[in-house]
Amino acid sequence: MGPPPAAIEQDTSGDLPQSPSWKRRFTIREKLAISLISWAGYLAIRLIGPTLRVSFTYEPGTEKEPSTRPAIYCFWHRCVFAAAYMFRNHGIRVLTSRSYDGEYIARIIEHLGFRAVRGSSSRGAVSSLRELQRELEAGEFVAFTIDGPRGPKYVAKPGPIHLARSTGAPIFCFYVAPQRAWVLKSWDQFLIPKPFSRVHCYVRSPITVEAAADHEQALARMQAELEEATRRAEEKGELA
Repeated sequence: MGPPPAAIEQDTSGDLPQSPSWKRRFTIREKLAISLISWAGYLAIRLIGPTLRVSFTYEPGTEKEPSTRPAIYCFWHRCVFAAAYMFRNHGIRVLTSRSYDGEYIARIIEHLGFRAVRGSSSRGAVSSLRELQRELEAGEFVAFTIDGPRGPKYVAKPGPIHLARSTGAPIFCFYVAPQRAWVLKSWDQFLIPKPFSRVHCYVRSPITVEAAADHEQALARMQAELEEATRRAEEKGELA
């Protein structure tokens, strides 16, 4: 799930410019691998997810069931596995990259009731953000794995700030911390909760970004909120 290109990052007007569409083409071998990985990932979530003992902490201004519409949700890439199960079937629109990894992630989450909006850190990002803007204006939820698709780990990208400024939608930062998990040797240290483990989701109070807000200050605040959500979720997970 990717950030907007540099042209957007430098734009603080709140408007999203036009961009040509672009579609990634995969080889036959890649297509076969994507299909296998997609089904394996989906089955793993469906098998492990129901065994998890899930708890939530909602700060003031959040809801026990997603009801604030429109809304933008942000979380770190490493907790996709648990988040995909916990927030399934809400029709949330998720920005996913047009990369090889992004394609199988998109297919997995679509099986779980999300809608993938394809984007990229270099191509198609502006058009995908414009699509997310239309979804927000229609009253839908959108979500970002905010340090994806390739990191750096725990560094937030600015896409949600642009969308919040242009639509007025609030940003909710959260983190999902499993008490016991397998940690993959990937750039994000991806977490796969172990069956029957406790998992805690900490949701921070919403951030609003005014149209005239300073871009860098808003991005720094979102970064801080994500870090605080991570710290508190991990503390709660240890105590669970």
